[in-house]
Amino acid sequence: MAADARGVRQLRRREYDESDVRIRPGRGSRPRTKNRPQHADAEGAMVVSVDRGRWGCVLGRDPDRPVVAMRARELGRTPIVVGDNVDLVGDLSGKPDTLARIVRVAERSTVLRRTADDTDPFERIVVANAQQLLIVVALADPPPRTGLVERALIAAYAGGLEPILCLTKSDLADPAAFVSAFEGLDLRVVIAGVEDPLDSVHELLEGKLTALIGHSGVGKSTLVNRLIPDADRAVGTVSGVGKGRHTSTQSIAFPLPGDDGWVVDTPGIRSFGLAHISPDDVIGAFADLAVAIEDCPRGCTHLGPPADPECALDELPVPHERVAAVRRLLTALASNDPY
Repeated sequence: MAADARGVRQLRRREYDESDVRIRPGRGSRPRTKNRPQHADAEGAMVVSVDRGRWGCVLGRDPDRPVVAMRARELGRTPIVVGDNVDLVGDLSGKPDTLARIVRVAERSTVLRRTADDTDPFERIVVANAQQLLIVVALADPPPRTGLVERALIAAYAGGLEPILCLTKSDLADPAAFVSAFEGLDLRVVIAGVEDPLDSVHELLEGKLTALIGHSGVGKSTLVNRLIPDADRAVGTVSGVGKGRHTSTQSIAFPLPGDDGWVVDTPGIRSFGLAHISPDDVIGAFADLAVAIEDCPRGCTHLGPPADPECALDELPVPHERVAAVRRLLTALASNDPY
């Protein structure tokens, strides 16, 4: 009996060879790769809305080709905001309940950032790649605040955007006094009261991506609806992304009718923190002043006497109004007042 059992075991052993052996490599020697899909067939798009992990995009910046997308896993927590240029793969049909994937985010040419206040280290990117910032201010009801405009100007200059001051409710007050506070900055100013024609505004926005900011109640949404009658700002949804949320809490890009320009309507702001911006960032936006501050002593805040008695800006052969206007911006930056 024992001999028979030994014979069976020997027969089974003869049925195996080295090809039957499986050796699992240890963790340290297991081959790994960092290669990622190239997504050569990805199609370019612009982000026009963001809502809870879903991004509304338009393929080729064409508003008639909307797509809803999610962020691809390989991007991790890469921030994606309105105005970003992205590459998409997956279902690009734009049909209901379809979802594409964002696999790349292009380098940004400009960034409009703000913080909750001047002590908050966390930057919030409001809009990417905008060429212009339209700062909407009511001349009355509510009364205009130079502080908000100065802070918005600082953010625009530091982020590479061209600022434009847009004044509403012009039927209630004369704009001259308010505009005079910004002499010396070469700041463009347009009037956009409800009775004013918008031809000059349309001309400035044509072919550009323009972000709009302003306090609640200044007429910003009214302006958007005049520029884009189909915007339906109060309850509208863009690219199927809105899910019942009141859209005034989110930035949304709208195409200008009959033009390739886009307008980004941002939520009404209560404050505009600038914790991420330094005085040199502001001066750097003015080519004729940026070279001069290279001769300033270390630690110079460029505010002039008595704080900075050796500031090189005081030696420049430029109009006093220009240096004074920039120093008002620097004072607003140093004030630690988010309003």
